[in-house]
Amino acid sequence: MKLLRVGPPGAERPALLDRDGVLRDLSALVDDIDGSLLADASALDRIRGAAGAGVLPALDATGLRVGPPVGRIGKVVCIGLNYHGHAAETGQAAPAEPVVFLKASDTVVGPDDTVLVPRGSVKTDWEVELAIVIGRTARYLETDEEALAHVAGYAVAHDVSEREFQIERGGTWDKGKNCETFNPFGPWLVTADEVPDPQALGLRLWVNGELKQDGHTSDQIFPVAEVVRYVSRFMTLYPGDVINTGTPAGVAMGQPEPKPYLRPGDVVELEIDGLGRQRQELKGA
Repeated sequence: MKLLRVGPPGAERPALLDRDGVLRDLSALVDDIDGSLLADASALDRIRGAAGAGVLPALDATGLRVGPPVGRIGKVVCIGLNYHGHAAETGQAAPAEPVVFLKASDTVVGPDDTVLVPRGSVKTDWEVELAIVIGRTARYLETDEEALAHVAGYAVAHDVSEREFQIERGGTWDKGKNCETFNPFGPWLVTADEVPDPQALGLRLWVNGELKQDGHTSDQIFPVAEVVRYVSRFMTLYPGDVINTGTPAGVAMGQPEPKPYLRPGDVVELEIDGLGRQRQELKGA
């Protein structure tokens, strides 16, 4: 299934995109697409049954904003330097263990919402990423099979980063990762049954129509199952939590001088095979 949330920020309602590309209203069946729903197998089965029976009312998508596909996200866990190509372009060795950092859940916006370039920023960068959405409480997982069984689905994430704040201003990466609007997410949560192999997905990103990233999840240093298993050793993952799994080569930081960092007025578009497409116009904060 392709689950999504539509409507104004803070007032989104649950919806489903059916196999014919028609937007369907789920608000008579469920209150929201969130961790509580994703942990409730019977509720998900009711949605599948209603979709299969063709009884869900259609929604007019004209002018309708698409919000983040998951509401009330508890935490966004991010994995850094997780593609061989990205590590190489930044001149760093592949890490021996996953590099883990956090983004605040209030950085999450809809897939086509405006991204704000922070005041004083000169190094705002792009990063297309595969996002994992957790469906069952996960702690101390032992096997890859266990890890994948705890995944509700996958989505597109844009891990926007300010490289000066992240790298040159001291301390941890947090200052460069948690600026307002720095995690566009969606358009859909595609349930795990529709993504049989998360290591077989192409990822692409364009800036002002120019292709900048053209990667593949097979290049991940730590694949999806290992990432979920690893993170569960250090923190409990709850239904509705999100893990951004890193970005392929092609970011501005990895390009020759003058590096083409983002500026107000730029347009970024990104997509992952089968998971949908995002488009953001950048403005000054």
